[in-house]
Amino acid sequence: MTPSRHDLALIAALRNGLPLVSHPYAEIGKACGLDEGQVIARLGTLLESGVLKRFGVVVRHHELGYSANAMSVWEIPEDRIDEIGARLGAVPCVTLCYRRPRRPPVWPYNLFCMIHGKDREAVKSCIQGLIEQFGLAVYPHDVLFSTRRFKQTGGRYGRSADEAAA
Repeated sequence: MTPSRHDLALIAALRNGLPLVSHPYAEIGKACGLDEGQVIARLGTLLESGVLKRFGVVVRHHELGYSANAMSVWEIPEDRIDEIGARLGAVPCVTLCYRRPRRPPVWPYNLFCMIHGKDREAVKSCIQGLIEQFGLAVYPHDVLFSTRRFKQTGGRYGRSADEAAA
């Protein structure tokens, strides 16, 4: 699918996220020459066609009081990683779960789970619950707590109108 001029305007208008107003799609539509319903329909079409891969929320968890963040990393056998990853990803305290390649001999871990909590004890409790619930004590793991936050925004693609004019 080749995006129309309205589609390109819509994508550009979404570059910095949705406005924090009661009708964000109507507000975005004003900048694109579309009404609220057209914006929602076009987004659906762009997602279905693959022009947009995903459309979602970036939650700024720190501002919501979740100040402890940890990446729990696991060394899971290849024949169990899909099953265990799916189970862990379905637990409410796990906000992100994904597979990555091992980097032996330095990095044996292949399953990563991001966990956010109000404090470190809440995160540790979540991880201990995962170990007990899914029998993970037999698998080597580590917990890497965040110490600093660098970026917390969605992806930015292309150049803004200001950048293009420069």
